[in-house]
Amino acid sequence: LFASIIALSLIAIPTANAAGRYITVNAEGTIKVVPDAVRVLAQVSIVDGTNSGALAKANSSSSAVRKALTSNGIATKDIATTSLTVYPEYNYTQDKGSVQIGYRASQSFTVVVKNAANAGAVVDAIAAAGGDYLQLQGVSPFVLDNTKATESARAAAVKNAKAKAASYAKLMGVKLGKVNYLTEGGATYNPPVYGVMKAAADSATVIDLGTQDVSVSISVQWALI
Repeated sequence: LFASIIALSLIAIPTANAAGRYITVNAEGTIKVVPDAVRVLAQVSIVDGTNSGALAKANSSSSAVRKALTSNGIATKDIATTSLTVYPEYNYTQDKGSVQIGYRASQSFTVVVKNAANAGAVVDAIAAAGGDYLQLQGVSPFVLDNTKATESARAAAVKNAKAKAASYAKLMGVKLGKVNYLTEGGATYNPPVYGVMKAAADSATVIDLGTQDVSVSISVQWALI
């Protein structure tokens, strides 16, 4: 983790009533996190002369992909089928129009690789297992558990709010009293700077993880004394 503190906006509101003077500060804390997991989207797609034949071949290829996943440390609970379809496949030509050439069977998977460093090896393994029937539809690095990052962003937001409130109080020649209230706008997890898949010098796939921003925004009101 490495942190940066970003203040979005600051509002100081003194009142004419000396008994009810206060200052309200809006602030944000942002933590940059290197993703520790990767989500892989893949599909097996096969055309055959009959729908049952296409489905059987897709099932066989999908089974090989699952075996490759588990052999590379992926738990079965982290492998999810997102779609399974069989439908007529057509070929279009100008002279004959649409002509059915068979049936296409497809099964799509979402795979969570909890060890980001192993993601490239997992991609290579399923590509080898699925062969020409395997379509890699994308990889998306993400932070598996944002709890610690959110706590750090929250601490950064409070620190920032205190500093800004103290600065305003000094400028106005007053002192901060007790906190009247603190409200949190909630944590936001900005889309990561997506990693990319590329081949290394030895042809092994490498997933670049990038970073993800975790932010917490707060509003704090202090009484003035």
